[in-house]
Amino acid sequence: MRDLSAEPAWQDEDLGQPLPDSTHACSVCLPTWKAIVGYEEGLDKVKRRMRTGYPRFFRHPAVERLFAAAKAEVAGEGEDVIVLPTRVAVQRAHRWVERRSETAVRSTSFHGLQALVVPVKAKPAADDYWRLSGEVVSSRQAQDFFEGNLREGSKSHLIARSLAKFSGAEPADQFIFASGMAAVTAALRALPGLREGKKTLQLEFPYVDCLKAQELFGHGVVYLYEAAGESFDEALQRIRQGEFAGVFTEAPSNPLLRTVDLQRVAAACAESSTPLVVDDSAAGPLNVEALRFADVVTSSLTKWISGEGDVMAGMATLRANSPMANAMREALAADAAECSPLYVADAEVLLSNLRGYPKRMEGANANGLALAAWLAAHPAVEQVWHPSLTTQDNYQAAMRKGGGFGGLLSFVLKAEKKTPKVYDALRLSKGPSFGTPFTLVCPYTMLAHYRELEWAEGCGVPANLLRVSCGSEPFEVLQAAFEEALAQA
Repeated sequence: MRDLSAEPAWQDEDLGQPLPDSTHACSVCLPTWKAIVGYEEGLDKVKRRMRTGYPRFFRHPAVERLFAAAKAEVAGEGEDVIVLPTRVAVQRAHRWVERRSETAVRSTSFHGLQALVVPVKAKPAADDYWRLSGEVVSSRQAQDFFEGNLREGSKSHLIARSLAKFSGAEPADQFIFASGMAAVTAALRALPGLREGKKTLQLEFPYVDCLKAQELFGHGVVYLYEAAGESFDEALQRIRQGEFAGVFTEAPSNPLLRTVDLQRVAAACAESSTPLVVDDSAAGPLNVEALRFADVVTSSLTKWISGEGDVMAGMATLRANSPMANAMREALAADAAECSPLYVADAEVLLSNLRGYPKRMEGANANGLALAAWLAAHPAVEQVWHPSLTTQDNYQAAMRKGGGFGGLLSFVLKAEKKTPKVYDALRLSKGPSFGTPFTLVCPYTMLAHYRELEWAEGCGVPANLLRVSCGSEPFEVLQAAFEEALAQA
């Protein structure tokens, strides 16, 4: 197996290689700017070389085969399918896709899984549901299906018990899901105010699908991409008046690593009994104690907590003394058990990976802090975003005692047009996702917002932004790689 810390995947010959070198990798090598554009444009010469991708966006070969088998068995002429893990998931998808596409669809069981059968014109809506809900069939689940070994049971309670020492919550108040997005959509559904038709409020520029989930699965979202100044004061007043079903934010945000003033937001939410949902994925629970402020904390366990990049999972953690706890607990528990449970084989891998979390995070924290400071002082770099440099006071208010600033950072060059050259020359692994034991770099905005670059720019997120997830390599290795690449600027 290729050790990506010692032998990064960064050249054209690595295009499409799984990152890490695993059958179940959650990232894929996109080593050049041309490959990024080709991937986003759907060019055959790029797609043909893709052996994997981020699971919600790119169907793993085993999952693709599962979809094809289901289509051959249950779909008729002019129909297509998506496969979902449970009856509850397929029922929800059924209702949502019919509303979205304004056409009839049908659902059926499929050898222990569930198939949503749709006319071809409804397939884009079905694919959106798969991606945005996070209620997916994993590659291990698909593999076991074909081996005749589809397993029952759950080990999520063991994960909750293992993570309780980091989150500070009781295991019974931690709910484990098939993905981070499944945890976010479950938290959204659990909001009591959603049943009253209220919109949600998003504070700070979020990870792309968190905003889209609120738009598409809720009743719309009011969005404040920079929570500061008069606009922030006005938003707090609207929270106090009880206008929103819930308030969503990240601590820190991805990719700008900004943290809102959680103390002021939490106080406004408490005044109107409005649930505050905070995602801590960008830094992880060893670094931030979001549960001090939030009613619910969502986490992508795929990232720093797994730390190996070879399994997808998510978690929603409920604050036991939240006034909304009783109202939300039943809904979160039901979704975790009946809608998007973590497949038992994935849970086993996650449990194994969890053992190395504290040590891995310590290395990533040290490298993130050192690299952010080094890049900020580099003459070719215009701006660096990292919690040690960005809204630092707000981040430190949420920082766990003994925690750090995280291993995720973003930067832009003074000569932005030279970003493709710098990216191509960088001798580090390049692809989407973060939290791997090896450093991983991507042009985040190009990947997440390729069809809306102007909109992202208007929200303060430059098209040529590079995001870096620091691994545990010696800092001198990272410094040398960036020094060499930045010579192109």
